[in-house]
Amino acid sequence: MINRIKEKIDEKTYLLIITILMFIAMYGAGMIIFADKGFAKPQMFLNLFVNNAGLIVTAVGMTMVMITGGIDISVGSVIGLTCMMLAYMMEFMNVPAFLAILIVLIFGILFGSVQGFLIAYLKEQPFIVTLAGMFFCRGLTAVISSDMINISNATFLKIAQAKIYFPFLATVNKKGKVITPFIYPSVVIALIVLVVIYLVLKYTKFGREIYAVGGNQQSALLMGLNVRSTKMKTYVLNGFLASLGGVLFALNTCAGFVEQGRGFEMEAIASAVIGGTLLTGGVGNVIGSLFGVLIKGTIESFITTQGTLSSWWTRIVISLLLAFFIVLQSIFASIKSKNR
Repeated sequence: MINRIKEKIDEKTYLLIITILMFIAMYGAGMIIFADKGFAKPQMFLNLFVNNAGLIVTAVGMTMVMITGGIDISVGSVIGLTCMMLAYMMEFMNVPAFLAILIVLIFGILFGSVQGFLIAYLKEQPFIVTLAGMFFCRGLTAVISSDMINISNATFLKIAQAKIYFPFLATVNKKGKVITPFIYPSVVIALIVLVVIYLVLKYTKFGREIYAVGGNQQSALLMGLNVRSTKMKTYVLNGFLASLGGVLFALNTCAGFVEQGRGFEMEAIASAVIGGTLLTGGVGNVIGSLFGVLIKGTIESFITTQGTLSSWWTRIVISLLLAFFIVLQSIFASIKSKNR
């Protein structure tokens, strides 16, 4: 029985297990250290999802791209442009909320299609193509408006402020008031996307093609797979997920401004790598990326709860974790090559 389990556990599973155990250890330490500040309360845990719903969706899309051996550094700018487009359309053009959301999602698909075509069919370098995409989207965001636009659309605010309560997790505070934990619809959307993409990667032909292309493109061609089509579809889907992440981000901030989403692409890449996605492609798991996002959220919660540390410590710790997981990936890759 034990031997069978060992056979099923490979380097990919080890990386995922390490990520999950690291999150559990970090959050458990926070519950002990900051117990008097409410870190152990259910709402604190749910806030990890509330505050990072947009990042979860973006990291899922980034994971798929990285599995193919590609990269997309434009997603942060796509998020910023999506928020600005939503705010501008609803506030200055009186576009209904759902129509505005549909328009930005279509834009994400079109934008992903352009980048996918350049990368898959014209064989341009993903980094250069998405770097140009990053500049384009950030510049277009500033062209639309250089000022912050607050969203006051009643329908959009109703969606943003709707709460889904968990009465069975209710607690009583020191004043005797019952506190019922809650999440927003954005969290539900993010988790649905996570589950759908997980199932696509694990059980569909398209998912297997993504892993095959990232694992060895030449072998994928010899197997008869349409590598260009697979890459194209992946970038189109990633563009859609980036714009959807922007919608969720807008639901959280209810505003659009030029600097919105800046650096989000690096957070998505970091979450994917910490979750076990290889930079060389062929290996990755959206569940691992979810825990990468939760680890990042936990570090932010530590700093916020502690109260005296600079928010820049989040980036410092994330950089150390990235270095740690990259070293782990190298070690497992070396062990695997020796066993061959």
